[in-house]
Amino acid sequence: MTYAYRDDVLRACERHGIRPTPMTPPERARGFVRDLYCYELRVLRDRMLQREFPRHEYADRVVALRDVYRVLSLPARDWVL
Repeated sequence: MTYAYRDDVLRACERHGIRPTPMTPPERARGFVRDLYCYELRVLRDRMLQREFPRHEYADRVVALRDVYRVLSLPARDWVL
């Protein structure tokens, strides 16, 4: 089966170093982006625990990171045309 990804989704994926092909199921592509987001959240938490920034900044940084991964607000079925 082949998939036609939306242009905005492809641009968002490429910002994260992911280039789904027409053969890549949208669930798999979304899973890669989700895994990267989870990794970055863990790194952010670890940085806070190592006191690289104050704890009161953590929530704002999580929100900023979520904005970077806005494409995850779409279910996989909406990644394709």
